[in-house]
Amino acid sequence: MLDRIQAFLHTLTGSHHAHEFAPDDPRVAFVALCFQVMEADGNISDQEQQKFRDLLRERYDLSEDRLKALIEVGHQAGSEAVDYYRFTSDLRKHLVDEEDRVELLGILWDIVYADGQRSEIEDHVIWRIADLLGVSARDRVLERQQAAARATAQDEDGD
Repeated sequence: MLDRIQAFLHTLTGSHHAHEFAPDDPRVAFVALCFQVMEADGNISDQEQQKFRDLLRERYDLSEDRLKALIEVGHQAGSEAVDYYRFTSDLRKHLVDEEDRVELLGILWDIVYADGQRSEIEDHVIWRIADLLGVSARDRVLERQQAAARATAQDEDGD
């Protein structure tokens, strides 16, 4: 699973430098959408937050200060947004392959399942993001099922 996440996040880096967080940086859009999903149910669990930080840390190899800066910029952008269009639009420019957009949903589902729970509100947020990214309902559901299976397998391995 980690390889899959790293490969996806690599597609977002493109020619951007780790120290630049411009408003249209796809990393900012990705972080903002992650926050939208994590905050959807009104509770960001420690597990969701840890999974999210691990994803960013492993892929971008940022210092702790730069990681905090990216998270802060992404969180602020997400807090100021009235909808998901800005972020999905930025990501669509960088994720031209449908496979990459589907993979983004898989990562969002992995964050949802990090705490072992999923809510109807989280489902709705991911449904809206999928719709704006042009990902089919079938692919969205398959990614959700695969994330649930990964979470179950990980829980069984951890016991």
